[in-house]
Amino acid sequence: MIEVKNLGHDIGGKIILKNVSLALQEGSVMGLVGINGAGKTTLLRLISGVLTPKQGEILIDGQSVGEEEARRALFFLPDDPYFTIYTTGESLYKMYKVFYPQIDRAVFDRFLKEFALDPKKPIRNFSKGMRRQLYISLALAVGPKYLLLDEAFDGLDPLSRHVFKRVLNELVEENGTSVIISSHSLRELEDFCDCYVLLDQMTVSASGDIDETVNSFCKFQLAFPEEIPDEAFAHLPVTSLEKSGRFVRVVLQGNAAELLPQLQALGPAVLEEMRMDFEEVFIHEVEKRGYLK
Repeated sequence: MIEVKNLGHDIGGKIILKNVSLALQEGSVMGLVGINGAGKTTLLRLISGVLTPKQGEILIDGQSVGEEEARRALFFLPDDPYFTIYTTGESLYKMYKVFYPQIDRAVFDRFLKEFALDPKKPIRNFSKGMRRQLYISLALAVGPKYLLLDEAFDGLDPLSRHVFKRVLNELVEENGTSVIISSHSLRELEDFCDCYVLLDQMTVSASGDIDETVNSFCKFQLAFPEEIPDEAFAHLPVTSLEKSGRFVRVVLQGNAAELLPQLQALGPAVLEEMRMDFEEVFIHEVEKRGYLK
């Protein structure tokens, strides 16, 4: 279990995170979301031990992340990993083997072959997507207890994304690996994350089960015989209302079946429930706080 308790951090006197607390249960996949600059990358670096927090503590299975044994349970894949002009896949493997003696060469070679990567070529000549594939191969070969991924899908083509998601699911289900994924691709996070944490205003502003959160909202499209005023929806738990003449699209917070009769009472000629997804929930959450206006 990863526990983050009352975490605070600043860089050059600028506060990045304050009073951040969260817990990652074993075998869980957590989506870390927030607008640009919310502190997602900084939080992952702190959890991985790359940075030392100014306040609070981070525990890995009860041990401080400052302990080498605790960090060995982690694998952190940053958005843009550091490498030199001489770095190759082979040299990376040897370097990681020093810190992760359990790294599986057969697994590493399997994914190099699947991604069509030559371990002897300098990775400075690789595209960002190819470098991502190489580091993903390393992460999968390590088979860590905790996997931290910053912008997990950035630079990956559709086939590589499919392979990566499939193998991530295997790691979670077969090895019990726990994963924290930071990504702007919220629809992909919804596919396999079971919980989320939203960073906003330098702290955790929302968290929970993704399915439960999405199901706590509902969306409807309505058409009326004539234009209807906004005030007609005032008694409803509206989070978003879009009107175009006689046509209305409304997002409500609550159970669709319970709210449907109240919408029918407005006398629409057409009333249709629409699918709500995690990305829309995220947009509504950040709009509530004054963003995207």
